Amino acid sequence: MPRREGMERKDLLKANVKIFKSQGAALDKYAKKSVKVIVVGNPANTNCLTAIKSAPSIPKENFSCLTRLDHNRAMAQIALKLGVTAKDVKNVIIWGNHSSTQYPDVNHAKVKYQGKEVAVYEALKNDSWLKGEFISTVQQRGAAVIKARKLSSAMSAAKAIGDHIRDIWFGTPEGEFVSMGVISDGNSYGVPEDLLYSFPVVIKNKTWKIVAGLPVNDFSREKMDLTAKELTEEKETAFEFLTSA
Repeated sequence: MPRREGMERKDLLKANVKIFKSQGAALDKYAKKSVKVIVVGNPANTNCLTAIKSAPSIPKENFSCLTRLDHNRAMAQIALKLGVTAKDVKNVIIWGNHSSTQYPDVNHAKVKYQGKEVAVYEALKNDSWLKGEFISTVQQRGAAVIKARKLSSAMSAAKAIGDHIRDIWFGTPEGEFVSMGVISDGNSYGVPEDLLYSFPVVIKNKTWKIVAGLPVNDFSREKMDLTAKELTEEKETAFEFLTSA
């Protein structure tokens, strides 16, 4: 169920918990245990977690939610700023929730620029933009699209879903990682367990793995914790509704 004007996020959660509880139960009963489930409907992370909880016989790892649209938007912003194509940018990360608290991170991103591959920070030489306007533009892009076309993203969302599925099916290219909302269990970034959180992942043999051990500076830590806090609160609210749904 889409968010309508005047709706609180809590109202949206309440409506969607019922939907994703029944979807999860149906998957649990009728789907192959090897099914791959991608949740796009918002709030996508918590809807996905609701489906996981309602489908206990299907491995948690088979569920993911879409943060590839945000990932693609982040690459596009960098590409526009440098006058290259989005294909020349790799290893941006979307951490956390598919909401305005998400953290688009380019500390580990690389770009093909002037004939060589360099770090995005080095190519741009504009730290204040990367730590300010770039982040807020990616965070608010969905709202900007709705304002412009009176409807949410369509073609760009479809393209992102295609990218997400293609990478699950064929794997990620060597030396590259992509962003995907997955279960946080066993991550090396201090994100609480049992959250559906967007991480950098590599995919091989249709199995994703969180990229471990990337250095996290204080600026990133604060942003990553903030979006984890929102997800924890959303999860608590959803589970209250889940028990009564």
